[in-house]
Amino acid sequence: MSHAPEGVSVVLGAQWGDEGKGKLVDILAAEADICARCAGGNNAGHTIVVKDAKGEKKTYAFNLLPSGLINPKCTAFIGSGVVVHIPSLFNELDTLERKGLSCAGRLFVSDRAHLVMGFHQIVDGLKEIELGGSSIGTTKKGIGPAYSSKASRSGLRVHHLYDPSFPAKFRKLVEGRFKRYGHFEFDTEGEIEMYLAFADRLRPLVVDGPTYMNNALRSGKRILVEGANALMLDIDYGTYPFVTSSATSIGGVVTGLGIPPFAIKKVIGVIKAYTTRVGGGPFPTEDLGTIGETLQEVGAEYGTVTGRRRRCGWLDLVVMRYSTMINGYTSLNLTKLDVLDGFEEIKVATGYKIDGVEIDGFPADLDRLAQVEVVYQTLPGWKSDITNCKTWADLPPKCQAYCKFIEDFLGVRIQYIGVGPARESSIEVF
Repeated sequence: MSHAPEGVSVVLGAQWGDEGKGKLVDILAAEADICARCAGGNNAGHTIVVKDAKGEKKTYAFNLLPSGLINPKCTAFIGSGVVVHIPSLFNELDTLERKGLSCAGRLFVSDRAHLVMGFHQIVDGLKEIELGGSSIGTTKKGIGPAYSSKASRSGLRVHHLYDPSFPAKFRKLVEGRFKRYGHFEFDTEGEIEMYLAFADRLRPLVVDGPTYMNNALRSGKRILVEGANALMLDIDYGTYPFVTSSATSIGGVVTGLGIPPFAIKKVIGVIKAYTTRVGGGPFPTEDLGTIGETLQEVGAEYGTVTGRRRRCGWLDLVVMRYSTMINGYTSLNLTKLDVLDGFEEIKVATGYKIDGVEIDGFPADLDRLAQVEVVYQTLPGWKSDITNCKTWADLPPKCQAYCKFIEDFLGVRIQYIGVGPARESSIEVF
């Protein structure tokens, strides 16, 4: 079956991020003309493992750039809803080029994307200190403060770099931060100079974002959208305030790229075979004992961006039902199924109870969420190595039963199954 997406295909994280979206994007990008990012910034982290011509493994870590760049025929696009830290963008681009990946003429940035400045990164750390015990667990990349500037209508966008008033606007923004946080150490004039130098290098990459995307749609281009973070980190629908600062849902795709909703033909939800999250915030199925430790060690659960240990627990289908309801997945990609190979039995969360009564949906109130008693269903483990399985039929019957349980509960079919970190360690079911 062809991977070629018709119209727009979207890959979204269905849990708290770190589901392994990059590998699926890498597979689908092989037949996409454009791979686009629509939200977030360089706080996203996608790791891709590929074999070069000599058969040697190469690992690429993507933070801000769309990971479809791995495909030499694919053009990458950074949409209007993304916040861009230009030094990081060029650092990432140069690192890829040094590893032998030529990106010349294959990257474009929307003129409407907001800029992340050095002072945003400093403020990010200051805000965390201010929060004290209720720290959000930000990556300190300046993403939240950049979106704050955007929402308060004082932000600077890519097109502002080419406006003669850029230095004056920049100074005004910094002064505002000094008033708010006290006078922190920051070289305002040095930063302006640096940005103006970067502006020259950036100029050939800058396009009118919505026009670029809609021209691509009209000309029949196959567009793949790579979601950043995941639904449970969405500013509106995640575990607020332990969320990111952008719309990580299907809605963020439409607003972040300036495309009509009916252009979207496929929405693939990426779901890990268990649950993880990085940083603070509620996590009903978290296991602080040997199960959580085993998942963490076997799954090598460390963040791509921060290297932080990920918290681990059993698969939460209450979260997944909520996520499916909002994003309307047309199919699922179940990743890291091989991490469960060694378990005698596997638990799956199928409901939440408060005061003995099962509740609908996913609670907005974190105090209420803290009270939930998780209802689990126990399934038998398959106790065998699935890393060499190439087809659905190769999977042990108990492993197939686990997948079928997820499909039946959510009413969405699993299209792809990850059985190892490499590009080829993926089963396409249909």
